Amino acid sequence: MCAIAGLWSPRADPAEAVLQAMAATMLHRGPDDGGTWIDSGTGLGLAHRRLAIVDLSPAGHQPMQSRCGRYVIAFNGEIYNHAALRDALDAQRGGATPWRGHSDTETLLEAFAEWGFEATLQRCVGMFALALWDRQARVLQLARDRLGEKPLYYGRAGNGDLVFASELKAFAALPGWSPEIDRQAVSLFMRYACVPAPWSIYRGIRKLEPGATVRYDAADAEPVTGRYWHALSAIEAARAQPFSGSLQDAADTLEQLLGDTIRLQSMADVPLGAFLSGGIDSSTVVALMQKLGGAPVRTFSIGFNEEGYDEAQHAAAVARHLGTQHTEQYVTADEARAVIPLLPQLYDEPFGDSSQIPTYLVSKLARGHVTVSLSGDGGDELFGGYNRYFIAQALWRRLSGLPTPVRAQAATMIRLLRPVTWSKLLKPFMGLLQARYNYANPGDKLHKLAEVLALVEPRALYDRLVRFWEWDICPGVEPPDAMAADAGWDRFGGNDRFVDAMMYADTVSYLPDDILVKVDRASMAVSLESRVPMLDHRILEFAWRLPDSARASGGVGKRVLREVLARHVPTALTDRPKMGFGIPIGEWLRGPLRAWADALLDPQRLRADGYLAADLVRARWDEHLSGRRNWEYSIWNALMFQSWLEHWHGKR
Repeated sequence: MCAIAGLWSPRADPAEAVLQAMAATMLHRGPDDGGTWIDSGTGLGLAHRRLAIVDLSPAGHQPMQSRCGRYVIAFNGEIYNHAALRDALDAQRGGATPWRGHSDTETLLEAFAEWGFEATLQRCVGMFALALWDRQARVLQLARDRLGEKPLYYGRAGNGDLVFASELKAFAALPGWSPEIDRQAVSLFMRYACVPAPWSIYRGIRKLEPGATVRYDAADAEPVTGRYWHALSAIEAARAQPFSGSLQDAADTLEQLLGDTIRLQSMADVPLGAFLSGGIDSSTVVALMQKLGGAPVRTFSIGFNEEGYDEAQHAAAVARHLGTQHTEQYVTADEARAVIPLLPQLYDEPFGDSSQIPTYLVSKLARGHVTVSLSGDGGDELFGGYNRYFIAQALWRRLSGLPTPVRAQAATMIRLLRPVTWSKLLKPFMGLLQARYNYANPGDKLHKLAEVLALVEPRALYDRLVRFWEWDICPGVEPPDAMAADAGWDRFGGNDRFVDAMMYADTVSYLPDDILVKVDRASMAVSLESRVPMLDHRILEFAWRLPDSARASGGVGKRVLREVLARHVPTALTDRPKMGFGIPIGEWLRGPLRAWADALLDPQRLRADGYLAADLVRARWDEHLSGRRNWEYSIWNALMFQSWLEHWHGKR
């Protein structure tokens, strides 16, 4: 795992000191080695920081030049099938290639030289972001992996130079860097708790989208964008070839696919382990790792003493059953809150998923023992694991059968009582409901229901479930163009395939823009490489071949994953309500974080900054403090933006 950066100037060659400074801002991503390379007379320069994982020798040093001398690469990521690619290259070349080492970077570079850019990307199985320079044609090409595990920002500096980097902070090393905050990106962040690709928080800087490429034929040319893989096309192709076997057959196939993927992703010349929460996804990954390997797998989890937030006990039970070498750490509230001041520096642009805190803590724990850690991320999106899928589908079926005036009247009646009053009235009855409906604040859920009663189509219902603010939170900002999730929403059969549509939307938006950003920045902040076996594109394609009965139906998600896991871990150890990876942010905001939050959300300060509607923010903050509503997530978004603004732009 590494960091890349570079610039291409239409005026002069870049200074090596500038390239080094850009790379130095990302030392945490690559503490083991660094390098720069300038193509004299072209204005092109590349920089690299290396976290050595495969081939720890100098043969893995980057930027790296191809054997023919035509191509130079700066590469961040892992190509898991690079051994098979080497064999194919050797066979095509009529004998063994005189390889300098055994790094996947060298394999990838020689593949580009032999097969071309897009053809090579099509063959690759891995996670990556890269820049490839063609010295002969003077063409620069950028690419990102299919699901968006590795980040890549690109665009124009104020002087017109083309710049790119793994993290935004690298651009702060450019002379005269003075970015303009994109107010549309701020509105997107406040709505969704992240800045979705292709936007970034700065005007003129974009995120390369998953599965996408960008080509520049000159330093001052317009970018030519393309795709070598598209989630919607892959999903539609998979659905055209439905899996016809039984649930057992599906589990057999998935176990083989996951096993092959985990075997490939266990490729490393450094110590390797896995995150373990004790849930379905991480337990399945660890179980198959343990099955494939000889020695006990190193597993890691963190726990909290706060009731309702501790998964460590479940992880420990799974670890004992599987016989892993397990390490757990119980984190105090003070230790967790100590991470908050670090967040703006870790995430570069505003990021509002509060599970960023425990993700950083478990990464830090793991890094004390290993350099690579596998995770179970992706299972919810691919196999239907989120509760909101079933809640939304059931809710829409009921809503769509009611006349609009009836819905409006019901919403009015719900709003007659405050959420806290509803919660008191309903509390005696909550124990009679299924566990997934036994909410701590049922009145808050009822008021949210009132907000959706007047919606007229399922896309609006999904959007209501995933958004935290309306567009008016950012005064004077027009809503941005349609997001990537919208592009395929209507291709899933409307109301009849509502769950499929939500899973697709999460796969192309929530997963790469929130979940994978969170994991990448948190793990790389401590120089830990995180790998995600579930997100091998072949597993995604298989998942979408499955019938509902094998994925998500009857209010139960991840049926086929559960079937695989049950072969290795007793169901009693993992069959429990989904917890998520959270912390008691709502309670902390009313207690030890109140003074910090009060200062950041001061109305005069908000008005002076000019990005957020002070009256709307303050109204929610007051409601949250009083206990009338639980606005922890939307308030956290506002706090993360204000904290980021203070850190990076000196707004106090």
